[in-house]
Amino acid sequence: MSKHHTQRPLHLVDLRHPVHFLALGLGSGLSPRAPGTMGTLAAVPFVLLWQQLPLWGFALVVVLGFLLGVWLCEVAARNLGVHDHPGIVWDEFVGYWLTMLFAPSGWIWLVIGFVLFRVFDILKPWPIGWADRRVSGGMGIMLDDILAGIYAGAGLLLLIRMVGQ
Repeated sequence: MSKHHTQRPLHLVDLRHPVHFLALGLGSGLSPRAPGTMGTLAAVPFVLLWQQLPLWGFALVVVLGFLLGVWLCEVAARNLGVHDHPGIVWDEFVGYWLTMLFAPSGWIWLVIGFVLFRVFDILKPWPIGWADRRVSGGMGIMLDDILAGIYAGAGLLLLIRMVGQ
């Protein structure tokens, strides 16, 4: 980010701009409280759709969401004047989708996956915190949530195995 670029207040962001609309999680990132949690919550209905796809289709959505997200988050961050503005929540969408990739259908798994993803995204155990601090640009914005999604997904798979689903 250029030193001369100033932060644009979120209420001045034009959500009619497709990059802003997507990067701000269809508007969920505009929440004044817990925008990351609101972004993750807005990602839940999409999981219900993606779970109707074959596994390879769901995986393709996650990969394409990640690739699109690197670009979206880079452009949105530049436009907002902040590297990883809290309102940018596309990364939460994709991280949660990754968490749920191998999960069985059912509300209980959606909720458990949601909680696990938020815990790992907030606490940022190694290497999530390291990536959050060291990797810049759109890749940096996306990477910590992808890592949180991997941790949360692994935890979810462990729970599923423990209960025999």
